[in-house]
This record gives sequence, C-alpha cells and structure tokens, in this order.
Amino acid sequence: MLDGIININKEKGYTSHDAVARLRGILKQKKIGHTGTLDPDAAGVLPVCLGKATRLCDLLTDKEKTYRAVLLLGKVTDTQDISGQVLEENPVSADPKEVRACIQDFEGDSMQIPPMYSALKVKGKRLYELAREGVEVEREPRPIHIRQITVQDVSLPRVAFEVTCGKGTYIRTLCHDIGQKLGCGGCMEELTRTRSGMFGIDQALTLAQVEKLRDEGRLCECLVSVEQALEKYPRILCDPNEDRLLNNGNPLSLKGCGLDGEEGWVRVCDSRGIFKGIYQKRPGGEKYFPVKMFL
Repeated sequence: MLDGIININKEKGYTSHDAVARLRGILKQKKIGHTGTLDPDAAGVLPVCLGKATRLCDLLTDKEKTYRAVLLLGKVTDTQDISGQVLEENPVSADPKEVRACIQDFEGDSMQIPPMYSALKVKGKRLYELAREGVEVEREPRPIHIRQITVQDVSLPRVAFEVTCGKGTYIRTLCHDIGQKLGCGGCMEELTRTRSGMFGIDQALTLAQVEKLRDEGRLCECLVSVEQALEKYPRILCDPNEDRLLNNGNPLSLKGCGLDGEEGWVRVCDSRGIFKGIYQKRPGGEKYFPVKMFL
C-alpha cells in the first residue's frame, strides 16, 4: 500500500469524488481521500492522501488556497455558476474602475452565506439534495477570510481575477456577491485552483500522467511523504528512553529538545529518526501531547 500525498490536477467534467474513485482503480488501493472539494466544472489542484496520509486530510483541507476565476457580470443563476438555471439577466452599467474597486472591497474578513448547491448539511441532509428537490432553506452566514484579490483583466461583462483565501470560502458565492454589490448580478464562469497549501498547479499531475508513472514503475517519484507535508513544524528526535512511550502515543517530556516553553506543533521522530507523529505542548503544562499519530 502506498503512503503519501499525490498532487492531482483535476480536469473539468467530473467531481473530486470521481477523481478519487478513478485513482483507486489506477493504484489498486482503497485507502484514499481528497483534501477539498472541487466542483465538476472547476479544475486544478486536488491533493489526494494515500494510506497513512489519509490522517492528514482534515489538516490539509484547512490550508489557504489560491484560485483563478472568471466572473460573468449581468447573469444570475440558481447555482451561482454558469452551469445553473438562469434566474436574471441584466445590463452591466459599471465601468472597469468601479468593478475593480468593488472587488477589492472583498479583501479581508467578512461573512458569507453558503450556496444552496453545496455539500453542507442541514438536519442531516446535504444542501444540494434539498436544492435539487426545489427546497431552499435559510443558511447562517459564516466568517471567511480573503487575504488577497488581484484583478487580472476587465473585459466587461467578464472579469478575470485571482483570489487567495482561507477555508470555507465559496468562489461561486464571491462572484455572486460581487455582482449583487454592483447591482447587475453575476455568476462564476470559470474556476481553477492553482494552489492548496504547499501544493501548486505547476507540479500537479493529471490522472493520465499518474497512470503512466504507474506503468513505468515510478509512482514513488510523485509522492510527498507525510513528514514532508508537515515540514514547516520543528523536527524533534525522541530520547531512546521515550521511544516506547512514543510508539504507544503517550505524552512525552521531550526534555532537552530546545523548545522549552513553546506551545506550537512539533514533528516527533523516534531516536532512530523515524517520524511517528505530531505533538503539542499544552498551555501551562510541561509535557507534549499527541495531536496526530502516524504509527
């Protein structure tokens, strides 16, 4: 069984779930999970975790992401993207300068209402399932953070921009909200995820490329190890006396590790240098406790 992360370049036309299912067939491996859904019409970076690395899925999903998007102004759809049913068509009266200023206002912290066509659950049912039944329910606004928006081209009614944002930000909804603020409505016409945490589109592989590497016996070349994915955290070698505690996932003193008083995450390896897990020191405490183990 393979352990690690493959940076997949998901192509348009199928869901993230479809991509994982196809990868299971290519790798002949069941234990696989992705780290952030991309709609069927969206393309780009989709880190996929294999084997022991599936324990990283939730951590990688939380990472900052960057997208290239094309906003089509003057058209409102029920899905907030071009694939949906058109609800409104309006003239676009704003000039390029106004459009740029409006988009720039979305930088920073704000509240966003999730779209009905999303995988969020309400009373145990996915919102998109309710939407397909013609049911619309009230959704609570959720806090989002957009670190940066760069408008790349304004050729009205289309606007191309790049956005770097935190977890839970819907770019479809961002496009919709920009259109509403401009008074003409809008929807997302194109979307490509160019970065997810440490994974960029320049290194991403299509499923066909992964299949070719498999046939050539070179799959290991495209794998990022669990420890590599966590390399920003300090690496600590455990004292031989604590190896047994580490292998059982017990709290550790890690005395002499040079991090006395720090409370951030650390990568803990046994005395032989084999990575075992992520630990964290609790506020006011003396020991480090396991966050995630990869035994």
